[in-house]
Amino acid sequence: MPAYNEQECMADVVKIWIDLLDQRFPDDDARLIVVNDGSKDKTGAILDSLKPQNPRLVVVHQINGGHGKAVVTAYQTAVDLGVEYIFQTDSDDQFIPEDFEKLWDKRNQSNFILGYRQIRHDDVFRLFITRILRWSMFLIYGTYIMDSNIPFRLIKGSFLKKLLAQLPTPVPFAPNIFLAILSKKSGNELFNIPITHKERATGEVSIQKMKLLKVCWQSFKELANFRWELNSKIKNLKENN
Repeated sequence: MPAYNEQECMADVVKIWIDLLDQRFPDDDARLIVVNDGSKDKTGAILDSLKPQNPRLVVVHQINGGHGKAVVTAYQTAVDLGVEYIFQTDSDDQFIPEDFEKLWDKRNQSNFILGYRQIRHDDVFRLFITRILRWSMFLIYGTYIMDSNIPFRLIKGSFLKKLLAQLPTPVPFAPNIFLAILSKKSGNELFNIPITHKERATGEVSIQKMKLLKVCWQSFKELANFRWELNSKIKNLKENN
């Protein structure tokens, strides 16, 4: 779980997901990893204050590098712990933990399982940009994925370790898109399971309007460049199975 300037809901979000782990995995050493991506508010302090009473909570602080780098840091932290499954979500309290079961129930059928926001509560501009990226992927890769960048996904730990090794460097703006493409192209059924997306009740979206358009163009160029490496990346994934 990446976190940036979410002081208003951070404690509640941690409680919600820790409660899920306590109920769903009472006898397992399941963890909640939160990466504080250089927040300028009290997010980091709140996370540190929650650690003593939440032994499942793992907090990582890093210099602000953007959502993508925070996600990769969280993934790598989980992989280094040697966990069997890794679930990623966001800290903005726009998802409900009950939907986790929809993905968990299919864990034995695929290495990589995605949700998709059936009704997405974001502004019109962001929805428009998302649609552009979706069709860009189809044009560049011949692959249609409902919600390739959704922060609601379940990945087998051993497979994620292989995926991370195939990510381009430096870390792309939206690494989750690349992971979804690699997974789909390597033969995994993503399922694209409909999940609930709530309106944001606290905080602000960090990327808006013209900045969003700029990063959309950046992502398009990264995706186009990665196309030339894709075949070798997929070959590496399959050889390591």
